[in-house]
Amino acid sequence: MAKLGFGLQQSLDGYVDHQKLGPPAPSLFRYFADHVSGLAGMVYGRHTYEIMQYWDEDQPGWDDLDHEYAQIWRSKPKWVVSRSLKSVGPNAALLEGDLEAAIRALKAQHAGEIDVAGPALAHSLGELGLIDEYRLIFRPVVLGGSVPFFAGPLPPLRLAASDQIGEGVVMLTYVPA
Repeated sequence: MAKLGFGLQQSLDGYVDHQKLGPPAPSLFRYFADHVSGLAGMVYGRHTYEIMQYWDEDQPGWDDLDHEYAQIWRSKPKWVVSRSLKSVGPNAALLEGDLEAAIRALKAQHAGEIDVAGPALAHSLGELGLIDEYRLIFRPVVLGGSVPFFAGPLPPLRLAASDQIGEGVVMLTYVPA
């Protein structure tokens, strides 16, 4: 059975705005490439999926790590939760109907880890008790506002690990208490 993990890079004050944070340093980008390469797949909300579609086609100016990450990302199954999308890109499928049943089925059908991307989706799945791990990846930036990592309150969490990723980036891993 797969475990479901939610992790995003964020500012020190808890915001996940990828445009304001800017691109990750090479050490953090390497972490993301290595992490994604080990996943069984990813579950996206519509907005985050549309951002990540950037990796569907090679872009001018990419370096070797960009190409490597894109190849890894393209190879992974992706499931998209959306009421408004009618279709999704390569190696992706829409999840329709009962969200809880769909996610429980994915967890039962796969081994390893399935990543959740998108704070609103993670909140919904957390309320259903389906997220097994939260990874808060703090970059040394204060944004003062934007989209928060946590879209609302959750049951209590317990610190399971803390790690430094490169210069100035800390990852705290929490599990439901």
